[in-house]
Amino acid sequence: MEPIPETKEAVEEFGPFTHGEDLLDELVRKGERVRDIVPSCVGLSWALKENGVTFTLVASADEIATLDALQYLEGGPCVEAAAQEQTLAFSASDPLDEKPWQLFAQGTAATGIASTLSLPILVGGNVTGTVNLYAAYDDAFTGHHEELAAIFDAWAPGVVTNADLSFSTRQLAEQAPQRLRDDVRVEVAAGVIASRKGVDLETARDQLCAAARRAGVSVARLAEAVIDIAGLHASE
Repeated sequence: MEPIPETKEAVEEFGPFTHGEDLLDELVRKGERVRDIVPSCVGLSWALKENGVTFTLVASADEIATLDALQYLEGGPCVEAAAQEQTLAFSASDPLDEKPWQLFAQGTAATGIASTLSLPILVGGNVTGTVNLYAAYDDAFTGHHEELAAIFDAWAPGVVTNADLSFSTRQLAEQAPQRLRDDVRVEVAAGVIASRKGVDLETARDQLCAAARRAGVSVARLAEAVIDIAGLHASE
């Protein structure tokens, strides 16, 4: 599996997010371990609570095509869909495009994910993040909860199955670069306010958020206005 473009962009511009090992390397390495256990795993999303962003890996077009061929051999969602004369779209032009997931479509699950596994990551009894795994077969994760939880130091008794068949975490991951840029702008604007008003950064952030709420605009938009007025430019 490989990172979607937005995940690569977020890590390269705002990383590393983890202590020591580069997040992309860590994600890919853990993804390989997951695939050793569950070969039909076609997606992995890792949400970090501290940063409020999600990072995603997906299978390549070649890997998806191989899974498709296996389903033709043994039957499966895409074969069943064909038997029911359902129309499924397919495009291999972009290995990270979401359309190939539709090969495995069932009912309204447009992304074609047949099963998911959500794992809470605990540190000192507190949830610091979550991992969501996505597979092309409905029983892919059965009997592997403990093994998969160990890869991410997650809490196996807290797993939840089939909670995200729509692969919504990919959409969150696509928003990561912009969300991180907005965070940078807010910090810069808070620094401007703190300097001008002689208050600490936390107080300045609170004032920025309160003013945005009162005016009915986003904090990021207000932060951009403060930066423009101050003649500064946040990192892009």
